[in-house]
Amino acid sequence: MKPHTENGTKEARVSLFSLLTSNRLLLIGVIIILLFFLTAVFGPLLVRHDPEVMNVKHQFVPPSKEHLLGTDQFGRDVLSRIIYGTRLSCLVSLLSVGIAATAGVAIGLLAGYFTGVLDDILMRLMDIMLTFPVILLAIGLIAFAGPKTSNVIIAIGVVYTPQFARVIRSSVLVVRDQEYVEAAVVVGANDASIILTQILPNCLPVIIVQVTLSLAAAIILEAALSFLGLGTPPPAPSWGRMLSEARNFISLAPWNAVFPGISIITVVMGLNFIGDGIRDILDPKLRHLIRSSIVKKKLENSNE
Repeated sequence: MKPHTENGTKEARVSLFSLLTSNRLLLIGVIIILLFFLTAVFGPLLVRHDPEVMNVKHQFVPPSKEHLLGTDQFGRDVLSRIIYGTRLSCLVSLLSVGIAATAGVAIGLLAGYFTGVLDDILMRLMDIMLTFPVILLAIGLIAFAGPKTSNVIIAIGVVYTPQFARVIRSSVLVVRDQEYVEAAVVVGANDASIILTQILPNCLPVIIVQVTLSLAAAIILEAALSFLGLGTPPPAPSWGRMLSEARNFISLAPWNAVFPGISIITVVMGLNFIGDGIRDILDPKLRHLIRSSIVKKKLENSNE
């Protein structure tokens, strides 16, 4: 039997990997998103059919050995279109959330740290944007700028900026009253230094969780815009447009709607699992419980 040590020492030795694997939903989410990411990167190298080539002779072919997920009304391979649609969804969601996070975090930091008039102005602007439903605001922006991939990315980034700004501002209001921030002020650190070195690092857990949740929302919004004909213009494959085109032939070729729908549901579910799992790990109370559970299991294994 191995000698026992203090629980505190055991808990300190619990690795980040143990914390991650202890949350099954987080692990499942990571696996799902990793598979979709690998599909987006390497999938096009494996497909046998061009997703944009039409062949009316192979119209509405059911899933078979030649076309694993069948073909659509133009004879295009559904599997190839889903794989290339994965690339589009990854590109749009990552870039749009990157825009939203950058702008929203900057606004939230400034509003939460300086408060006063600047806080009122910035937050009232965010409130005005939040009064519009996300889908309607995105439709208005794209209708004004035109349905292009770049415009879709910018529109989604703009509509999710207020959410980041609100969340980060709330976090900054808590962090700015901490003793280490007051100590930085006393030693003469300037505002920029305090924001970047003291406040921003302590807001990172909140930012990470918000990013994962926003990625899922961005994928849904991009699919909704494409479904309405305001997303990436054809012939580029998009999950939302595939659903829109398939609704007219749902009874004749249901696989055209089923497989893109499953793709959207799966990737959004994976991102939500990751967001919930990260939130649980970053919560001090839940993290302590997880660590205690892991240490307990290790002690039990060492006693056997």
